[in-house]
Amino acid sequence: MKQMTTTFKPATLEVPGAEIYYEVRGSGPALLLMPGGPADATTFRKMENDLARSYTVVTYDPRGLSNSKMTAPLDDARMVEVFADDAHRLLRKVAAGTKSCIYASSGGATISLELAARHGDELETVIVHEPPTPSFMSDPAATLAAMEDVTETCNTVGQFPAMQKFMKLVGIEGGPPPQSQGEPTAEEREAQAQMIRNMQFFFGRYIRNLARYRPDIGALKSCACRIVPAVGEDSKGQLAHNGGLGLAAQLGVEPAVFPGGHGGFDEKPADFAARIREVLAA
Repeated sequence: MKQMTTTFKPATLEVPGAEIYYEVRGSGPALLLMPGGPADATTFRKMENDLARSYTVVTYDPRGLSNSKMTAPLDDARMVEVFADDAHRLLRKVAAGTKSCIYASSGGATISLELAARHGDELETVIVHEPPTPSFMSDPAATLAAMEDVTETCNTVGQFPAMQKFMKLVGIEGGPPPQSQGEPTAEEREAQAQMIRNMQFFFGRYIRNLARYRPDIGALKSCACRIVPAVGEDSKGQLAHNGGLGLAAQLGVEPAVFPGGHGGFDEKPADFAARIREVLAA
């Protein structure tokens, strides 16, 4: 079936200490897609037009990443709270007083829990896909220490050694970044520089502060919205998959299984979008 294209509406939202870049597609109930790690509004490109047939799909660059600029210093100790507040302000801007839904991936899934705990009455359903949160693991202290070590390695040795440790920790094969052939264009150079900046923020600050965050399970159990822990069918044994299982166990619910692995939205976008629709309609 031919995929319907949608109008791409870019905009920025001023929030305390930052300007958040975001994109809006489609019409219907608001569906915020929250990226993880160093990812940005481009993360869900392969399925956002599909979802936009049913929803007002909102994607964005978290503060400090890609096109979202920080206008004041960020308090790292409050990073999860601040990022959740950014997402809440964005939803209030786009949803105009109606209840919204969220699909959140990886580190974005961790942040979505803070958003649900604080503003559950403004949300309908939050799909929390594979949050790599230490408190959901069988050995929280060891997971936290390993994430702290990734940040320490990045800030003292460099990005690539930090990346090697990170890939081993999360259980995903990784290697050196691919080398481009020939002289890169100005656009390619800027994209590479942006990726390096994003990775520096991720390894040098983001991962440590997400690791230190402990979700309030009591608040999540009693919040007004529906929280759906989710895992990938192909990511069994990986750190983030275990995080999804741990969240489900602590909430006393069964996790929803999604196509593909940790990045199933990129691997199997049509099936993944269909599964999001199915879960939101349940």
